[in-house]
Amino acid sequence: QVHLVESRGGSVQAGGSLTLSCAASGDIYSFYILQCMGWFRQAPGKEREGVATIVLGDGITNYADSVKGRFTISHDNTKNTLTLRMNSLKPEDTAMYYCAAATQACNWNTFNYAYWGQGTQVTVSS
Repeated sequence: QVHLVESRGGSVQAGGSLTLSCAASGDIYSFYILQCMGWFRQAPGKEREGVATIVLGDGITNYADSVKGRFTISHDNTKNTLTLRMNSLKPEDTAMYYCAAATQACNWNTFNYAYWGQGTQVTVSS
């Protein structure tokens, strides 16, 4: 089992920045078989959508078109921590953000991810 805990989100004005982190813990075998971690978000009344993913090991990243050039995902293997740096935030970025981990290759399908954090709220005001 892998346990994911996101840091507290926050409220910022449009154009501002926030950094989210996700601390992962669990047994050694569960970590060994993980292949991908990512950030997803869900706004009220909308489906959960992928924001960014990173392949564990080689660090290949992928971003949703809506956040390309503004968000940066990274993973610290030594600390088992996933980070999402968000710049130039827009009101449409307002959502609950979730950290997720998968034992399969990265993709945007939420069913691919076996482990989820509890979520953290990000609010961007205009």
